[in-house]
Amino acid sequence: MKKKIAIFILFIVCQTSFGQNEELFDRLRAIHNSGTTFYNVDGIDFTSQNISSEFNDKNLKKAYRKNRIKKKDVIESDKQLNFENYKVVKREEFENDLVSVSVNYFVKNNDNRISIFWFGYYNSDNPEFERKMIDLILADKIPKTCFSSIKTDNINFAGREIELGGNCNWMNINNIQCPYYGQMNWSVHKTKESADLLIQNQLKATKIKNGGKVISEKDVGIIFEDVPTKAKKVYYDFTGVTSILVSMSGGKNLTIYYISEKVRDNYISCVLSFWNNYNINPSGLPPLLEEVMSISEK
Repeated sequence: MKKKIAIFILFIVCQTSFGQNEELFDRLRAIHNSGTTFYNVDGIDFTSQNISSEFNDKNLKKAYRKNRIKKKDVIESDKQLNFENYKVVKREEFENDLVSVSVNYFVKNNDNRISIFWFGYYNSDNPEFERKMIDLILADKIPKTCFSSIKTDNINFAGREIELGGNCNWMNINNIQCPYYGQMNWSVHKTKESADLLIQNQLKATKIKNGGKVISEKDVGIIFEDVPTKAKKVYYDFTGVTSILVSMSGGKNLTIYYISEKVRDNYISCVLSFWNNYNINPSGLPPLLEEVMSISEK
C-alpha cells in the first residue's frame, strides 16, 4: 500500500512539474546567434554558450578574463546546482533606487567542458530560477517552439505572428528595431506585478542611461493588441547630446510608450519607441508601433 501511495505521489509531482514547465515555455523566447543563445522570460534576460575548453583551473581563468570577471569579484559555488560550477554575482546601484544585477555561472557540463551562463536582473537575482534554467538547457529540454529565427520576415510577438519583411533587426531577444519604422522590446510574464515592476525599472533605466531630458510624461489611453489600456508616454529631448544612440538615429526627440497589460492569458511588458525623423503616419505612430497599438486618447 505504501509503495502504491509513493508511486501516486511521484506521478502527481511529475505531472505538476511538467505543467509548470509547459507554462514557462509558453512565455519563454530564445534565439541562437554566433554561438550564443539568448533567452527572455518574465522580464529576465539570460544567455548560454558552450566552449570547447576542458573544465579545469587554467581554462576557467581564461573564461573569467573573457567574461570580465576581475580578481576583486567574489567567486563562489552554488552547492544546490546539479553540476560542478563557479558563480559570480555583481550589483551596480544607480539613482532612483535602481539596482542592476548580473550573475555569471561557469558550469562543468556532461562533456567535461565549460558552459557559461549569464543572467541579468533589476533589483535582485533569483538562484532558484537560475538552477532550473541551467538544468533545462544542459539537458536540452527547451522546446524548439521557443526559438525565433534570426531572420525578421516574421516574428512571434507574445504568441502572435507578425509579418515585418526583412528590413528589421534583432537588437536582443524580444527586441526588434526597424529603421525609420520604430522599435519595440517586450517580455511575457506570469503575473501583472512582474510586468508592472519591469516597466517601472525600464523607465528608470532610460532616464538614467541615455542622457536625454524628459520634456513630458503622462498616461494616455491606447488599444494594445485589441485590449483598451493605459500607457506611460514619455517625450525625451536629446538636443545637444552626443551619444551613439543619437548619432545612429539622426533624430533629436524620442517618444517612448511603456505598457503593461494582460494579453492572450499572459501579461506583457512592452516598451515602444520612435524618433522624430521616423516615418510617422497620421495616427501619430510609425508603422512598427501600429502593428500592436493605436492611440485612443492623446
